[in-house]
Amino acid sequence: MKTPRIAPYGTWKSPITADLITGGSIGFAGLALDGGDVYWAEQRPAEGGRTAIVRQAADGTVAEVIPQTFSARSRIHEYGGGAFAVRDGTVWFCNDADQRVWVAEPGAEPRPLTQEGATRHADFAVDAARRRLVCVCEDHGGEGEPENLLLAVSFDGGVAPVHRGRDFYACPRLSPDGSRLAWICWDHPNMPWDGTELWVVDIANDGTLANAKRVAGGSDESIFQPEWSPGGVLHFVSDRTGWWNLYRLSGDKMERVYGDELELGRPLWQFGMTTYGFVDENTIFWMGALEGQWGMRLLDTGTGNLRPLVLPFVDFDHLCVAGDRAAFVGTGHAEPAAVVLLDTATCMHEVVRSSADFLIDPEYLSRGECIGFPTADGSMAFAFRYMPANRDFQAPDGELPPLIVKIHGGPTSQARLGLNMKIQYWTSRGFAVLDLNYRGSTGFGTAYRRKLDGQWGIVDVEDCVGGAQWLAETRLVDPGRLVITGGSAGGYTTLAALAFHDVFRAGASHYGVGDLMALAHDTHKFESRYLDRLVGKLPEAEELWRGRSPINHIDRLNCPVIFFQGLDDKVVPPNQAEAMVAALREKGIPVAYVPFEGEGHGFRRAENIKRALEGELYFYGRVFGFEPADEVEPVEIGNL
Repeated sequence: MKTPRIAPYGTWKSPITADLITGGSIGFAGLALDGGDVYWAEQRPAEGGRTAIVRQAADGTVAEVIPQTFSARSRIHEYGGGAFAVRDGTVWFCNDADQRVWVAEPGAEPRPLTQEGATRHADFAVDAARRRLVCVCEDHGGEGEPENLLLAVSFDGGVAPVHRGRDFYACPRLSPDGSRLAWICWDHPNMPWDGTELWVVDIANDGTLANAKRVAGGSDESIFQPEWSPGGVLHFVSDRTGWWNLYRLSGDKMERVYGDELELGRPLWQFGMTTYGFVDENTIFWMGALEGQWGMRLLDTGTGNLRPLVLPFVDFDHLCVAGDRAAFVGTGHAEPAAVVLLDTATCMHEVVRSSADFLIDPEYLSRGECIGFPTADGSMAFAFRYMPANRDFQAPDGELPPLIVKIHGGPTSQARLGLNMKIQYWTSRGFAVLDLNYRGSTGFGTAYRRKLDGQWGIVDVEDCVGGAQWLAETRLVDPGRLVITGGSAGGYTTLAALAFHDVFRAGASHYGVGDLMALAHDTHKFESRYLDRLVGKLPEAEELWRGRSPINHIDRLNCPVIFFQGLDDKVVPPNQAEAMVAALREKGIPVAYVPFEGEGHGFRRAENIKRALEGELYFYGRVFGFEPADEVEPVEIGNL
């Protein structure tokens, strides 16, 4: 075996390049089973961020089902999701360019079902008996904020409202016999993980509705993924006991199907999220999080027996189940995310499509380890720790690695275990990474999630600082080279940690929030009242909002920062980053700004993902005085 070369951390040459990540990998945005076929939505950075719909037929042949001129992406809530549905080989989808509903029938070119205009569509339920879809619609054509409603879209064209009057809708689900429709809805200022209502209505043969009734949920109970069993029993996930557990309605009586300190729910940032499905009336496959780590389980509702499945995956997404087959996206410690088919009787599985067309020697990969560390309030916070790993290099004796504290977005979201090539990009170059689940993250129960209520910019920042210091004090990382990075809400936490604490020596904000008051005026409907709970209600809490805005504390921010920003971002508009950059330039702090034309909230194009990765590496090299092994395009850094 070749003797590792001695080289400082950060200078290691890695086979995990930005070109490899962006050019040789895809993402998955949804799955569907239809007879013997499996369909998935495939996000392709190399095609400008286009989302294709791909089918593997029962005979194993694989083909795209919409032409390359189409991209299946919904922009409802700006985050979208739930952009296609399938029945008997026919595919309905929301096209990114016009947000209309289109149908692709076997052997025919796609044709539009909705008119051109200001509406967006997602979360389709196929009502085959009435030859229509029921979906969520967001109408931007009126005055003020857009209207959200449930909409019927005829297979022959034409639309009709199904239900309206609430601020938000999700998860329209038809019973197997088509006689009942369930959905969840909620109103400002709640987000769907705060409080939602589950409604059920009877549907006549002509589509008219009667006997609409709220059957679960409320302002302080979060309902997730209503689903009908094959026998027509309504199931759903609720956090009424402090954990997102599975329930069902038996007549008018609510029964918990299984109760434990397990989380079956996820924050509904996107439509189409699923964590369970039915093999038959008494057998359910589900994905659940135990202490933040996801696993697959098989439940016999008759006996109450719960059996964990032994699979080579540590993270799971997009579960769908249809009798003897299940499909999901699975990710391993060293295996990239993949579409997986599973036989529900034998639990044997096969990989249908990998998200990466390359293989990396595991000796270049860092394996994440779940850790807990003490917090300022005497409780615990959690994270996944990754140490440097590269078989070709080792650091000089006595040198400790720089640490990147990585902050997830949301802020109501979760860092999850499983191979993340962007994390491996850093660890294979000699960085340690702490992927943080600060207090307020999901996957650890309702009480942990609600620790962020009124405390955004405080407890999340405390946990960033505490996690970095804890690793430094245990002599695992270099206390003089602690950096912090995050996107969206993670960008806000990054900037707040830099402004309110003197621990980190550099930071990177990806489309992050610098001014909470500006966000209140500029952001979109879905999140326009989010901060009522996280910070306080305006105008009464205006002083708090201003006090927690990094833009108002530039005098306390004394380390270099790089900003990456999509110029079409409707969630966190570019003026947020630009105001921070201008203020830091005026103060004389080293600062860099990398804007991207045509990108929104998050970067989808290969060339921009590459530029963000390499630009951040170049920035840290200049700040800490090391020369990256990669040949990267320089970033202009003011005041350095």
